[in-house]
Amino acid sequence: MTTTTTRTPVSGITPARVLRSEWHKLWTVRSTWITVLTAVACLLGVGVLMGATYTSDGGDSDVDTVVLTLYGSQLGGIALAVLGILVTAGEYATGTVRASLTAVPRRLPVLWAKAAVHTAVVFAVSLTTALLTFLTAQVFLGDTDQAASLTDDGVLAAVAGNAAGVTLLGVIALGLGAALRSVPGAIGAFVGGVLIVPEVLGMLPYEAVDTALRYFPTQTAGVLGSSTALPGAASPGAALLALLLWAAAALAVPALLLKRRDV
Repeated sequence: MTTTTTRTPVSGITPARVLRSEWHKLWTVRSTWITVLTAVACLLGVGVLMGATYTSDGGDSDVDTVVLTLYGSQLGGIALAVLGILVTAGEYATGTVRASLTAVPRRLPVLWAKAAVHTAVVFAVSLTTALLTFLTAQVFLGDTDQAASLTDDGVLAAVAGNAAGVTLLGVIALGLGAALRSVPGAIGAFVGGVLIVPEVLGMLPYEAVDTALRYFPTQTAGVLGSSTALPGAASPGAALLALLLWAAAALAVPALLLKRRDV
């Protein structure tokens, strides 16, 4: 009796190798260093400035301590969102995406690897910088009504939530870059659609609009970065879920387009 053995071809493409490739690509371009250092400088610089110039019973006395010290995350978050756009749309601009998708014919692992690497880097940078900024600002705030420590109720969760919010907004930007395949177009869509449109809609005198705005990306990110409950805002759990769904939707669109159209 003869036994026939069927050998399955071993592919050289593995998730680990795709991740490693995207990691190297991320750190070998100058724009990564520029955007990351810009984000760190904005968050740390604004936080130290807010702490050094704060006076008790001033105009910011009613502001949440974490929000006050991490106010620079609004600017830093934009820089990291631009990084997400460059990770995807930047390859379309230079044409190097053809090489990436030729090496990984299934295509989708490239998108997932880009999102995973970007998420890990941005969260690590955001969390480390947020912790450093909060602790540094507290050196100046120790004798004021904004004095706080990481062990205070809700403070550490808010610092981590701030980093999570910045990270997920960056994922949304990455998805926009992958969907639009244009750096200027994706930056315009992010600034206009994510940052400006909610402010414009907030001017409308309709309760339904106000309710919907609670779950928009920037509003939910703000909830995650506050150690005290914000009036009229979503709960932290609902805010996190909403932001995760926005990020998932932002990645689902380019994933569908990758399967349906040419590079």
